[in-house]
Amino acid sequence: MISKKQVKNKNILLGVCSSIAIYKSCELLRLLTKDSFSVKVVMTEAATKLISPLLFKELSRNPVYTDMFDLKEEDTKHISLSMWADVCVIAPISANTISKIANGICDNLLTTLVCALKDKKIILAPAMNENMWRNPIIQENVEKLKRFKNYIILGPEKGRLLCGVYGEGKMVDVEEIYKCIKKI
Repeated sequence: MISKKQVKNKNILLGVCSSIAIYKSCELLRLLTKDSFSVKVVMTEAATKLISPLLFKELSRNPVYTDMFDLKEEDTKHISLSMWADVCVIAPISANTISKIANGICDNLLTTLVCALKDKKIILAPAMNENMWRNPIIQENVEKLKRFKNYIILGPEKGRLLCGVYGEGKMVDVEEIYKCIKKI
């Protein structure tokens, strides 16, 4: 059992990508902050089209990071955030971001800081349409990430998807992600 003392100083970097499952990230954030984790949120630009960064700012009580080139900031965000984080969780993670990370593409703040995380644990919770999830290129990229010890891929699960069909692509329950974080 993990005591409150052990959890108190753990810094969690929560990456959020564009997916209809984005609302589940708010619940995960609520669970983490309730349990004294310090959480900072990094959103892809596409994620900001689905939900306001303000919601994550209020839930985390920390700034939300969306832009690698914020001229108001004095430090290099991808480096300072990667040094701050004990664990990185990307929930939901899109097919796009899975592919970028698997191939070392660093064209936004989230993918760039993941590259800078070095040996820290990175938990990925995919959420997408079943056809996207089963795409051979996406599966090849997922397998590529699984070969590295610091990546943990949770899901996706089978369930009712946004398109109305039952299939594989649903993000795992936030409780499962939360339990995984606590074990690290």
